Amino acid sequence: MLPVSSARLTDVPAETLYRLLWLRVSVFVVEQAAAYPELDGRDLEPDTELFWIEDDGRVLATLRLLRDASGNARIGRVATAADARGRGLSAQLMRAAVERAGERWPGAAIDLDAQKHLADWYGRFGFAISGAEFSEDDIPHVPMQRPA
Repeated sequence: MLPVSSARLTDVPAETLYRLLWLRVSVFVVEQAAAYPELDGRDLEPDTELFWIEDDGRVLATLRLLRDASGNARIGRVATAADARGRGLSAQLMRAAVERAGERWPGAAIDLDAQKHLADWYGRFGFAISGAEFSEDDIPHVPMQRPA
C-alpha cells in the first residue's frame, strides 16, 4: 500500500502541486470533456488540505478537504489516474480525509457532491444522498452527507 500525503497548498512542493493539478485537469476537464475552470480558488482557502498518493514521483490519486461556510467539512476533487484505477487508491484517500475531518472539525458533518453513478461507492464511507439530483457540466450529480 502506498502512503497518503496531505498538506495545505503552501506546503505542497511545487512539482507535486503541478502533478496534482495536472491530474485533476486531465480527469475533470479532458477525460470528462467538461470545459469549466478547474481552479476555483478554494484550494487557496486557509482551511483547505490537499491529499494525494504518489508512486515514483507520479501523483496517482488526489482529493481535497475543506470547510464550507456552513461549518461542515467538504470533500471534493476526488480523482484517480485512469491507469491507476481499481487499486483502492481513492478509497485510501477517502478514509484518510474522513479521519482528518473528524480530527480538525469534531462534530461537523462532511458534505460532497458525487457523480450519481458513484453514490453507492461513497456510501461505503458513510455518505448518504442528502438532496435532489442536479447536473454539473451535463454530468448527473447528487449531494451527499456523512453525519458527524
